[in-house]
Amino acid sequence: MNKALIIIDFVNDFVADGGKLTCGEPAQKIDKALAETISRFAGDGGFIVAATDCHTENDIYSPENGLFPAHCIAGSSGCELYGMTAEAVERVRPEQLIRFSKTRYSAFAGTGLDMMLRARNVTEVFLTGVCTDICVLHTAVDAYNLGYKINIYESCVASFNEIGHNFALAHFKNTLGAAVL
Repeated sequence: MNKALIIIDFVNDFVADGGKLTCGEPAQKIDKALAETISRFAGDGGFIVAATDCHTENDIYSPENGLFPAHCIAGSSGCELYGMTAEAVERVRPEQLIRFSKTRYSAFAGTGLDMMLRARNVTEVFLTGVCTDICVLHTAVDAYNLGYKINIYESCVASFNEIGHNFALAHFKNTLGAAVL
């Protein structure tokens, strides 16, 4: 299969009630749909990518330093996948799963994701996760610039900012030519 489902930052610090930068209820509401999508996608033989934000504490070189409070600190539960989504990822066969940490908004920035997908002949990506208007959007822009066919599962993306969420959905479709499913 030439397809990969990319789960972007669906971690405790961005989803759980006590998360350092939580989207809260909007993100929690997509957990079941995301878990079901992971199971369905894996069952169809697709690749599953879990890209999770993870930072070094007090990293003065991080571009997020000063923009946001400390979050997703390496070794903390804040970097761990959340809820039913975490359980669904654990059930994915190892040969179908790509897991890595990232330190930038885009799952492609500085991670080797493009090489990993190309090694598997992936040409089409399905994006999910949080925040629709930050990390999902930046990942979509990079996917576009790298020539991937882009799909967004609307029921599997969320943000703390409804205006930003709706802008990103329109941008995916109208500017990047993505299919919003």
